[in-house]
Amino acid sequence: MNNRNQKIIRTSVIGIVVNLVLVVFKLIVGLMADSIAIVLDAVNNLGDALSSIITIIGAKLAGKAPDKKHPYGYGRIEYLTSVLIAVIVLMAGLTSIRESLDKVLHPQPASYTAVSLVILAVAVAVKFLCGRYVKAVGEEIHAQSLVAAGSDAFFDSILSLATLAAAVASILWQVSLEGILGLAISLIILKAGVEMLLETLNSIIGERADSELSEKLKEKINAYPEVRGAYDLTLHNYGPTEIIGSVHIEVDDSLTAREIHRLTRQITTEVYLEFGIVLTVGIYASNTSDEKLMEVRRYLERLVGEQEEILQMHGFYGDSESRNITFDLIVDFRADAQRVKEEVLGRLREKYPSVRFDIVLDSDYSD
Repeated sequence: MNNRNQKIIRTSVIGIVVNLVLVVFKLIVGLMADSIAIVLDAVNNLGDALSSIITIIGAKLAGKAPDKKHPYGYGRIEYLTSVLIAVIVLMAGLTSIRESLDKVLHPQPASYTAVSLVILAVAVAVKFLCGRYVKAVGEEIHAQSLVAAGSDAFFDSILSLATLAAAVASILWQVSLEGILGLAISLIILKAGVEMLLETLNSIIGERADSELSEKLKEKINAYPEVRGAYDLTLHNYGPTEIIGSVHIEVDDSLTAREIHRLTRQITTEVYLEFGIVLTVGIYASNTSDEKLMEVRRYLERLVGEQEEILQMHGFYGDSESRNITFDLIVDFRADAQRVKEEVLGRLREKYPSVRFDIVLDSDYSD
C-alpha cells in the first residue's frame, strides 16, 4: 500500500474515533436535556464516522494495482466513495428536517446542566481541530474525500456552537429554539451534501484541466529549444493521482526522425518525473524555408486575430507541391464553430484561390 493510502486510512481512523466519542457524549447530553438539536448533532457525527469508514474502504480498493481488465487502475473508486458519502449526508439532512419540524410544531422545553454545557463546548473545540487536521491532510495529498470530510467537520463545529448558544438562551431566557435551530442545521447539512455530490459528479463526468497545471506543463514543454509551441493539451484522470494526457508540439520541418525521437523521449520522461503524468507527444511540422507559405501563414494569423470567437490557430503546415495547407482552429464553445470555420475558409479561398485549405476544428480542452 502506498504512502498516500496509508495517510488516508490513518486520518480516517482518527476521524472515526473522534466522531464516535462525540456521538456518545452528545447523545447523553441531548437525551438528558431533551434537546432535538443536540441529538441531531450526534446523528450527524455518526454519519461522519460512517463516511470515514467508507473512505477507508474506498482507499483500499482504489489502491489496487492495474490489471488486464482495468489497465488504468482503480483510482476512480475514490469518486464513487465520495458519492456514497454525499448520499449519506443528504439522507441525514432529510431526516433532520422531519424531526425538527415535529419539534417546531410540538415544542418542549429543554433542561441543561452546567456539565452538559461544558461537554458541548469541548465538543465544539474538538470538532474544529479535527476538521482542520483532516482537511490539511486531504489538501496535502490531493484526497477529495478527506478535504470534504474536513470541511464538513468545520461546519459541524459551527453548528455545535449554535447548539451551545441555543442552550445558553434556554437557560437565561427560557426560550426554546430547538426546532428552529434543528431546521437550520438540516438545511446546512443538505447544502453540504448537494455541493459534495456535484463536485464529485463533475470529477466523474470530466472537468477542464486545472489552469495552473496546464500552464506549468506548457511552460515546461516550451522551454525546450526545438519546440516552437505546445498545443492540444488534454489530461484525463483515473483517480486523484493518476493522470494520462497528450500534447502536440510544433517543431521545424528540418528535424530528423532521430532528433524528434530524442526530443519526445526527453519530454515524456521529464514530465513524468516532475508531474507524475504519463504524456503522449504528437508532432506538428512547421514550414521553415518556403517564403510563400510563410506569407500565407502571416495573413492567416492576422485574419484569426480579427475573429474574437477564435481562441487559437496552430498546426499550420503547407505542401508547396500539392498546394495544400492544413491547420487547426480552436473556437469558443459558445460560438457556432462550423460557421466560423466556413467564414475563415471563404476569406482564404478568396485571397488564395489556387490553394486547397483543410481546417480541423479542435476543442478548447485546456488553457
